[in-house]
Amino acid sequence: MRRRLFGPAAATAALGLLGTLTLTGCGTSAGTGSGTTLRLVAAEYGDTAATSSKAYWDEVTKAFHDQNPDTTVEVKLLPWTDVDREVTRMVKDGDAPDMALMGAYSDFAVDGELYGADELLSVSAEANFLPPLSEAGSIGSRLYGLPWVASSRLLFYNKSLFREAGIDGTPKTWSDLKADAKALRSAGVKYPYALPLGPEEAHAESMIWELSNGGGWADSSGGYNIASDANVQTFKWIRDNLVRPGLTGPGEPAAFNRQDAFDAFLRGDVGMLNGYPSLSHEAAKRGISVGAIEMPQADWLAASGETPPTFGVADWMVAFKENGNREPIGKFLDFLYADKNLEEFAGRYHLLPSTVTAGRDSKDTTADGTDAQFLTALRGAQLYPVNSPSWLSVSDTIKRNIGRAVAPDADPKRVLEDIAEKARSAARG
Repeated sequence: MRRRLFGPAAATAALGLLGTLTLTGCGTSAGTGSGTTLRLVAAEYGDTAATSSKAYWDEVTKAFHDQNPDTTVEVKLLPWTDVDREVTRMVKDGDAPDMALMGAYSDFAVDGELYGADELLSVSAEANFLPPLSEAGSIGSRLYGLPWVASSRLLFYNKSLFREAGIDGTPKTWSDLKADAKALRSAGVKYPYALPLGPEEAHAESMIWELSNGGGWADSSGGYNIASDANVQTFKWIRDNLVRPGLTGPGEPAAFNRQDAFDAFLRGDVGMLNGYPSLSHEAAKRGISVGAIEMPQADWLAASGETPPTFGVADWMVAFKENGNREPIGKFLDFLYADKNLEEFAGRYHLLPSTVTAGRDSKDTTADGTDAQFLTALRGAQLYPVNSPSWLSVSDTIKRNIGRAVAPDADPKRVLEDIAEKARSAARG
């Protein structure tokens, strides 16, 4: 997901303090004893030493080793900005870890480097994943990307700012959103609608808008559909109705990152923005009264009676074949995906667990019930096309370029066609 604990963009800076963390399930180093040592490379979800994922992995790997003394699990933590690239490098160098928790998997699966879930998990464990996540983690009919934790997105609005602007009700259509943004601007709100299309996570914000107009990054067959008519229309509307009139606040959306938007929201400077569970928790701690609704639809889509999917994000656990440790990997993953272990991790970072049973039993809820809204949204969500070829490269191209499509003098069609051509080149290899 990109991702995760509130303030994940700060993780890179925080890991300057934390460094690259390595830990082992029983406190011993690799190569000692006669048992098996498994290596897991995992993304760091914390943004300070106090919130580092190290504490979780210390606990869960020790608990596993206590039950399986012949197997030690070593965990290396890397920042989200580095983990996908570093795991790719390790695989190319012939030094693949046994497992990785990261943001993409399809290239490894296509190259035959991953175990399928059917080779690792019990039948009941494999069947327990939420259907939208299982679908996104599969190529053909086989699950390669095991979803770990997830989030969905809802449109947040600051209730106090809405009242001050005289806004009754919530936006249902793009026209409603534009009208509310105008009222917020007239009331002196700095960012009536915060539009983060900077390189941190622009592919998420843009996909939320695309879905609400019947578009998306891929078509129903899984092929890229970046420059579709629906997507072009989406960015033209944003350019003409939000950016040009100044309803997205100061600065260029292409230089405005998600963390910038979240920080502004928590300062009370944002009327509306797309957010996920951890932001809701942080806002509640700061006494900000937040409403959460599904993204308003394009007017034509709302009039048609169709209901577009919500948007969801997941992070993926993968298991590499290189070291031949299928049996101990499977045993560890069955242990790791037990409800109590998955719930513990999701609860630490206010994310959604990836399984039916953990989601049903999760106790991590906000007083206003927004966590239940997010889980409902996740059940009907569409995720990034992570099972499409070269998604890691394609998503990076989108993140670095899509913000240009809404510049006041931009030609959205040309920008999208340029991204689409880069995507085709990446898919061809």
